[in-house]
Amino acid sequence: MKSVIAFSGGKDSSLALYKIQMNPDCEVESLLVTLTEGFERVSIHGVRHELLKRQSESLGIQLREVWIPQDCSDEVYKSRMDKAVSDMLADGITHMIFGDIHLQDVREYREKMLSGTGITPLFPLWGMNVKELSREFIQLSFKTVLTCIDLDQLDPSFSGRVYDWEFIRDYPEDKDICGENGEFHSFVFDGPNFAFPIHYTLGKQKVTPDHLTQKDRFLYIDILPFEDKG
Repeated sequence: MKSVIAFSGGKDSSLALYKIQMNPDCEVESLLVTLTEGFERVSIHGVRHELLKRQSESLGIQLREVWIPQDCSDEVYKSRMDKAVSDMLADGITHMIFGDIHLQDVREYREKMLSGTGITPLFPLWGMNVKELSREFIQLSFKTVLTCIDLDQLDPSFSGRVYDWEFIRDYPEDKDICGENGEFHSFVFDGPNFAFPIHYTLGKQKVTPDHLTQKDRFLYIDILPFEDKG
């Protein structure tokens, strides 16, 4: 199984990658990432391209980059993803891995996107209990920092926090601890499949509006590359 993983640099895609790497029959050829032109950042998550490249180096897996314009239309997004799928087929890719856990509409969208292409979607985290996954993530020594939070769902104090036991203790009981409903996005800076940790510092915060209501809703914190001088 020569595969590509849909990779955001965040918690769930990193855990899905780790689990699929436990299968000796599956080779992960590349990390498929979507980046926004002009911002030079991971789409939605807001992580700098430079940090994504450091993740790729630490994981020992090359990036497969898809660049989309700002305020990308559905038509343009589909066109660029169709091109990415075509390139994957040309490279002999047979499977594509996703970190989705329980959102049925999202899974159906992925399956529809790949239907008829010859590439089979895989969902190694699908149907698992989110509380158990959160504990497993920490027990495996993964480390991640929150890069974006939805202010309609979480308190601003969660911005820039590391996902650890204290985080789980403080997290609202009525929210998805894996952020599957958009509560937060994250950047993984270390883990059992990382050759080295990615050092960072926290930068400025910025609030952006919901594109439908124009209400200030999403709080981003800039994660800055940091060179450890020892």
